[in-house]
Amino acid sequence: MTMSIDFPNLGIHLERVGKSISVFGFEIAFYGMVIGFSVVAGILMATHLAKKSGQDPDIYYDIAIYEVIISVIGARLYYVIFSWDSYKDNLLSIFNLREGGLAIYGAVIAAVITAVVYCKVKKLSFGLLADTAAPGLILGQIMGRWGNFFNREAFGEYTDSLFAMRLPLDAVRSSDVTEMMRSNIEVIDGISYIQVHPTFLYESLWNVCILLVMLLCWKKYKKFDGQILLIYLFGYGVGRFWIEGLRTDSLMFFGTGLRVSQALALALVVVSVFLIWKMLKKTTTNML
Repeated sequence: MTMSIDFPNLGIHLERVGKSISVFGFEIAFYGMVIGFSVVAGILMATHLAKKSGQDPDIYYDIAIYEVIISVIGARLYYVIFSWDSYKDNLLSIFNLREGGLAIYGAVIAAVITAVVYCKVKKLSFGLLADTAAPGLILGQIMGRWGNFFNREAFGEYTDSLFAMRLPLDAVRSSDVTEMMRSNIEVIDGISYIQVHPTFLYESLWNVCILLVMLLCWKKYKKFDGQILLIYLFGYGVGRFWIEGLRTDSLMFFGTGLRVSQALALALVVVSVFLIWKMLKKTTTNML
């Protein structure tokens, strides 16, 4: 298998980008390492914000234990449910995470449910906890998307734009390759390449912008508990709706051409806008 990844219009050529590293004879996937680092970074971000806002950071270390485990389960279940045809004949493959197959929306849904239950049991403010954790969540997503880079997945349709990414055909899943990609295959030194939108990169950069807005609002413009979480849901939903439309590996509603993540992103945008408007209106009324 050819291991190169190129961004030809940017003049970037990476000769060998492996998918794993061998440690004492054990293969450790870069995908898993990236996800692990992103989780740690997200927790550290949340505890940092907790300290700055006078909260007990131990609360966030405590809930992180539950969140990490349940979010991974949620991310995998979400992916498997909407990709059931790929797993129904080999159920053990459900437990193989080395090749990817984690859906961020599944993780977010599981994380929110876990946080709601945790706050109810511990008698804490869900809005404050969510606002403190949300920047850490999106920081984890910013970093975690680069696991897709190593796996050569989560890319979009053919393009020759500035950020176009060139991948060896034999390094990607055949199910992710479209007719348009095949009709634009480039053969170099006997090796076939496809050229695609690096949607993992688009999403990572988009999330950086959202994180900056969230931190700015946290510092200067926060009016109510839950506001930062709603900004995250709105911002991420807008970006994901656009980016998901470019991808070739989207999860679909059963038997339809409707992309699950686009539908959910649109719903979150509408709900978050409504709740932000409602809470700001309530806050303004209370000030009068």
